Amino acid sequence: MNNTPIGNRKSIVLVGNRNAGKSTIFNSLLGFDRSIVSSVAGTTTDPVWKASELIGYGPVRIVDTAGLDDIGGLGAQRIAKSEEEMRDSDLLIYVFNIEELLNTEEVGIRKKIKDLRDKYKDKELIFIVNKVDLVEEEVLRSLQIKYADLVFISTMSEDKTWLDNLNKVIIEKLKDTEEDKKLLDGMLKSGDTALLVVPIDNEAPKGRLILPQVQVIRACLDEGIKVIVCRDSELEETLRENSNINLVITDSKVFDTVARLVPESIKLTSFSILFAREKGDIEEFLSGAKYLEKLNDGDKVLIAESCTHTVSHEDIGQVVIPKLIKKKTGKNIEFEFIYGKSLPQDLERFSMIVQCGGCMMTRNNMMSRVYAARENNIAITNYGVILAYLKGVFERAVY
Repeated sequence: MNNTPIGNRKSIVLVGNRNAGKSTIFNSLLGFDRSIVSSVAGTTTDPVWKASELIGYGPVRIVDTAGLDDIGGLGAQRIAKSEEEMRDSDLLIYVFNIEELLNTEEVGIRKKIKDLRDKYKDKELIFIVNKVDLVEEEVLRSLQIKYADLVFISTMSEDKTWLDNLNKVIIEKLKDTEEDKKLLDGMLKSGDTALLVVPIDNEAPKGRLILPQVQVIRACLDEGIKVIVCRDSELEETLRENSNINLVITDSKVFDTVARLVPESIKLTSFSILFAREKGDIEEFLSGAKYLEKLNDGDKVLIAESCTHTVSHEDIGQVVIPKLIKKKTGKNIEFEFIYGKSLPQDLERFSMIVQCGGCMMTRNNMMSRVYAARENNIAITNYGVILAYLKGVFERAVY
């Protein structure tokens, strides 16, 4: 479980105002102290996360965040970071301090809950009322009747049944977020044979495969699909020796070379396109690639990668794709590059976003970028789709 990629873990994010007890709940869910707990408001400044295994469910990523009522210039930046985690989450756990319920009219609390449900309607939400030990039993009973849909807990209680109950609720909510679509859905079935074309170049890590290749191999094994792996330099020979190949999956960089060698009778796609189908909106990515024809001199294209790495002369994002776009369009296009999970605040500057395959991203991570592009009326595509378009194999390689 500890080796499960972050992109395959459901993200559980704790949010709420300062001093609601988020960090204590975070530490309790992990089973050890990861976040600093203090009575001083605003102790958690940046998001703190830990990969963990939720017994009864599986691998998850649990995130503690700064208070949504933080103040000042730095406070605004901390809130922005918290909201970023909220957008990328699968499950939001909103924590109220019970004093918020005592000091706010019910209509205000209900509005906050409704606003959160409306804003994050694509996510599961749990609303917790913490620090119930601070009020008299009669007051607590009254609040529990009024807010019967909220979960009341005290993290200070020696009786840890609250934690067991919370874990059960979390597991139920996470099961509701599970997606039916798998990496190879509609592409292969049990008993089929997949041929993976894996170039060994300067960007290939010495002694190992890259994550997308590993994940595709594992997906094949899970579905009872036979796997053959070869370099592009041995592809022609491998095809001659194997007559029962149902699908060729290639690195996008050698799309054109592989397409020339693979017979039309055999389906062809790329690792990146498989991830575009599983984690993103493939139709949006397809139309986004075609937007290349509408680019003009001076337009800005954002190349977005979800992880960081050193750059070589063969780098697919910083070198290969920009060069091919300039050649295809004949236009003086400006390129900007970002790494990690944050998109620029001023997205409206860009005409197009080219997103990496997203092997380190969850579907929610990827779709939050798709939604941001839609909101700003920006075309968005991904590496595999745009390379298929640029290398002349678009109609053949996308399904």
